[in-house]
Amino acid sequence: MVWEWLTEDVSRWITVDLWGLISGHPWWSGLIAIGTLTTLILLAKLLSFLFGAGTYAYAYVGNDEDSTVTPGEAVDPDVLTFKMKQLAAMSATGFEQACADLLARDGFRSTRRVEGAGDLGVDVTARDHDDRLLILQCKQYSSPVGSGHVQKFNGTARLHHGADVPIMIGLNGFTQPAIHFAAHHDLILMGRPELKRWAHGQHLYEVLGIPSTTQ
Repeated sequence: MVWEWLTEDVSRWITVDLWGLISGHPWWSGLIAIGTLTTLILLAKLLSFLFGAGTYAYAYVGNDEDSTVTPGEAVDPDVLTFKMKQLAAMSATGFEQACADLLARDGFRSTRRVEGAGDLGVDVTARDHDDRLLILQCKQYSSPVGSGHVQKFNGTARLHHGADVPIMIGLNGFTQPAIHFAAHHDLILMGRPELKRWAHGQHLYEVLGIPSTTQ
């Protein structure tokens, strides 16, 4: 009986009645089809956002080539971390804010991102527990940061902003002349390996080898 209903009644409804409705009202059928497809796409995006957003800024365990987490290792979900791919995909403003958030995670005080033009080489400021002023310039370039940018940072970090700890961050590292210049002028450069360790949960001062009396 069920087979007879499927093969006769349901088959007839699909092949005759439904097709007759579509062929008799092509415009309405097209609008309904478009509306249904649009609804399904929006629903899929909403579900992706709801189930994906919660893991955006936290440690990832899996096959990510940038992950430092050992598969199966317990990860504290309350520790803010970023994958390198996430940092690379951010806007320049988002990258600066991520650095500010990581400073706050590490317990730095008065952390803020400097907005607007005329910042004179400072993107993020903060103070550590020894009340030293950190000045960060964040470069999200797709290629290594050159010596010219480091020289400009050297001219403003201490003289203009009074930085105790001047740090320039390069998502994809620095050229050799830039590294030599920074070493000669006692500037701190954070290249990709150091940024990766910081973004994945290690304290900034541990990564950079900076002593702190209260860390």
